Amino acid sequence: MRLFMDCRYVRTRVHDGISRYTASLVAAAADKAQITMLISDPAQLRLLPDLPHLQISSPTGPQEPFVAAQLNRHCPDVVFSPMQTMGSLGRRYPLILTLHDLIYYQHRTPPRNLPAPVRVGWRAYHLSYAPQRLFLNRADAVATVSQTTADLMAAHRLTKRQVHLIPNAPQPVDSPRDPGQTPAKELVYMGSFMDYKNVPALIAGMNLLPEYRLHLCSPIDPAQRAQLSALAQRPGQLVFHNSVSEEHYHRLLRRATALVTLSRAEGFCLPVVEALRHGTPVITSDLPIFREVAGELAGTPAAQTVRDDDAAGLAAAVARLESRETFSAASRAAHRRSMAYSWEESARRLISLASSLHQSN
Repeated sequence: MRLFMDCRYVRTRVHDGISRYTASLVAAAADKAQITMLISDPAQLRLLPDLPHLQISSPTGPQEPFVAAQLNRHCPDVVFSPMQTMGSLGRRYPLILTLHDLIYYQHRTPPRNLPAPVRVGWRAYHLSYAPQRLFLNRADAVATVSQTTADLMAAHRLTKRQVHLIPNAPQPVDSPRDPGQTPAKELVYMGSFMDYKNVPALIAGMNLLPEYRLHLCSPIDPAQRAQLSALAQRPGQLVFHNSVSEEHYHRLLRRATALVTLSRAEGFCLPVVEALRHGTPVITSDLPIFREVAGELAGTPAAQTVRDDDAAGLAAAVARLESRETFSAASRAAHRRSMAYSWEESARRLISLASSLHQSN
């Protein structure tokens, strides 16, 4: 089966959530089907496996509604996109689209890296569910990354298609951290600085944790950094990395007391399950998706939840992990829970879905 996988949302320097999801799924699927990666920029190949690829137009360009004309001539058996907006007009192949979350219906500010015309269209797109239904119903199958999102899609009647779960997963880890080793008084945040991510609430918590440092790992522009630093009583507690390598990120996770996020909305939040895989406890806002990912650990020291505006609650959750016995048990439980997610299983689900579409086409 010739499966074309849309990799045009893969970043060129450092992965974001969609980028990592795409690259990891492609790598895991590579030995299960004949994969061709669809790219729009050769620099994307830096973060992708060494597989056959085809360069086509940008997913945010004016040619996107008619992108099928570029693909039909290559006769794919099935095309998979990790996004829901891939053009489908005139296609002659089965198409799988993916919806990760419904965040931007409540938080309509688009990502700043998008071109201005696309940002305008983005806002208009999320004023109504009708465009979403139109896109999803044009596909032969629809995928999502969590049961939480699948339930929201059903509640809003976003598609007539069956929704298939192809979850996110952490990267493989040879072995988790030593749960008996006392963690450093450091916390890790991995994620964007968009408003709904609620990073100021983390800083409010840090103001109550004078002995701790918070590592903010993602790229950030100088203006945002200045704004966030101004919220800190002790700005030196905030360590802005402006992106980190995989190796550095993993080192931070393996010595930190916890990964923290007080986001107001998420579709999955891959950093949470990545931290669990390393045996690092997580402290999150009380969202359904975090409870889904944590499973039976939700509310335990391995996966504590607090209100997204509760700085004192965040500080208390961190303090709870200062007990050596509590941290050790939480670390072991975190790693065990993470084993429920793997890219191999997600790739198996994708290939099974694609094969069924290919056979019925």
